[in-house]
Amino acid sequence: MLTGLNHLTLAVTDLARSVDFYESLLGFHLKARWVAGAYLSLGDLWLCLSLDESRATPSHADYTHFAFSVGQETFETFTARLQAHEVIQWKRNSSEGDSFYFSDPDGHKLEVHVGSLASRLEQCRLQPYEGMEFFD
Repeated sequence: MLTGLNHLTLAVTDLARSVDFYESLLGFHLKARWVAGAYLSLGDLWLCLSLDESRATPSHADYTHFAFSVGQETFETFTARLQAHEVIQWKRNSSEGDSFYFSDPDGHKLEVHVGSLASRLEQCRLQPYEGMEFFD
């Protein structure tokens, strides 16, 4: 039985650039690095960066992304910092809770989000998506 998120592995084209992005801009902690990869952590989250110089940016857009939690009290400051570093914003927020959607240097879609599954479900009970069912 699955118990939660174990780790995220992202293919990157420039390991040093990606380590710098996740460490200095997003606040991850570098735990190990090697020629073809690095391990970083943020709280209980384990992130693996894996060097793949042949990675091509996908030509089609999709909604696959990785979301990280941020407190309401730091949301504005944190997103201002991202914008000051001219990250690419790939989507505008249209759902419950403040969110900022942006890309890392290799085009991986990321999000910082205020809220939780519980707060999202509470809002959805008030305004459900089409055909939505709830299972308690």
